[in-house]
Amino acid sequence: MSKTEFSGLEEHGLVNLARIHWNLTTPQLYEEAVKRREGLIAHLGPLVVRTGHHTGRSPNDKFIVDTDDVRKDVYWGSGNKAISEEHFERLFHRLQAYLQNKEVYVQECYAGADERHRLKVRVITEYAWHNLFARNMFIREFDLNIHESFTPDFTVIDVPRFHAIPEIDGTNSETFIIINFKKRLVLIGGTSYAGEIKKSIFTVMNYLLPKENVLSMHCSANVGNSDDVALFFGLSGTGKTTLSTDPNRYLIGDDEHGWSDEGVFNIEGGCYAKVIRLSKEAEPEIYECTRKFGTILENVTLDSRTRRVDLDDDSLTENTRASYPLSHLPRVVKDSKGGHPKNIIFLTYDAFGVLPPVAKLTFNQAMYHFISGYTAKVAGTERGVKEPRTTFSACFGAPFMVYHPAVYAKLLGEKVKKYDVDCWLINTGLTGGPYGVGTRFKIQHTRNIVNSILDGKLKNVEFVEDDIFGFLVPKYAPDVPEDVLNPRLAWNDKNAYDETKKRLAREFIENMKKFEDNISEDILKGAPKLVD
Repeated sequence: MSKTEFSGLEEHGLVNLARIHWNLTTPQLYEEAVKRREGLIAHLGPLVVRTGHHTGRSPNDKFIVDTDDVRKDVYWGSGNKAISEEHFERLFHRLQAYLQNKEVYVQECYAGADERHRLKVRVITEYAWHNLFARNMFIREFDLNIHESFTPDFTVIDVPRFHAIPEIDGTNSETFIIINFKKRLVLIGGTSYAGEIKKSIFTVMNYLLPKENVLSMHCSANVGNSDDVALFFGLSGTGKTTLSTDPNRYLIGDDEHGWSDEGVFNIEGGCYAKVIRLSKEAEPEIYECTRKFGTILENVTLDSRTRRVDLDDDSLTENTRASYPLSHLPRVVKDSKGGHPKNIIFLTYDAFGVLPPVAKLTFNQAMYHFISGYTAKVAGTERGVKEPRTTFSACFGAPFMVYHPAVYAKLLGEKVKKYDVDCWLINTGLTGGPYGVGTRFKIQHTRNIVNSILDGKLKNVEFVEDDIFGFLVPKYAPDVPEDVLNPRLAWNDKNAYDETKKRLAREFIENMKKFEDNISEDILKGAPKLVD
């Protein structure tokens, strides 16, 4: 039966809907969002929206349905909380009832630029602007009649105004993000933060791709004129988007990728950049995207009369965001695919202020730091985080990983060895002291370091082995002062620096204890060595 605007979602148990808006274009979704008072059009064309009290992800409200087919695969814990099939069905039935006589918006799109590893995704949303978000963030085909033959591999039903009842539904709050691999379905409710849509599908890909011997990665990727691909791993706020959006290179993607035997490919079709205090001078390409039609600006303040935005205003949240399609950027890889990387950069925001701005890693150290995923949770990225605090996030993306970190580390290690990839650690966080005392590394110094790595200028410079972490710190980098390369020189109290670094090393070692039973002795050789 041919789908019409009044039918076609019965397979998801959605019946008696007031209207189904199939695959609306960006202008149509703008019109719907404004008509429904979901957002305002700002000067030059971006759509400005607010996400309410959820201005970031809600990690404590994410669940995976505990079914027979995934039970033995999932690395259960705080990042992957189990919920029963009974609780899921009870909640889903009430959600289906809630949507009766309501309008919904549907985008049919893809996750995965490589057709061999592509997932067909149907996103059903209560809000028009959430549908535009899905249109921006996933990969779209330009055939407007795609839905006539589209059969989704996975479906997301996103209903912000529907709330769970924890006592009945087995959730932690009224908010829920639930992935059911058996039904190939994601339910999202009780939150208007659109990032939950993209991150839920990323979690799905982190389960499916390794089964195909493809490494799924929370990283950005770009490529130079000589086809040299670089990967940038890191959590939100560490600089993935900023550093990979380089005017001298071509962006493959800014957040989620797969690495197969054929090379690297983007999982998404758009970017989701933090824009708080975004500088036109330091980040010109991202800045221009905040001034374009089709961009969604989340929680950015807007002058009600002039309709001009203020990117410096953090009164709503530090986690202000821009969602825009890759086509908004001037230098992108059109098919979102590249070859095998020559360099891998692990980005960290060191809130203690003791790690150098750059260090070269041995293979064992690279695997150790990958599993450690040391960084800081940056203010506003998650609910309840008011200021940066240090954390360890395995694989630089623990909230989105489904398997034990050793599964992803094994895949990464095989590929690093096979393709002879150089691995680096870059600290974009603090220097001269811990949080409250130290200052953040200058973005230009970090850019100069990244450029030197990608141009091969750091490959053969003189290095000094760190006495505790063992990685190699360059004694020279073009256009970077010596006291920047050596963080100890930036501290007034050298003894305090030494003790702080030892304390951080102990935290690395303590954190790794929970993984020791599943990782090799070689990886443990990459651990810090404490010296009395």
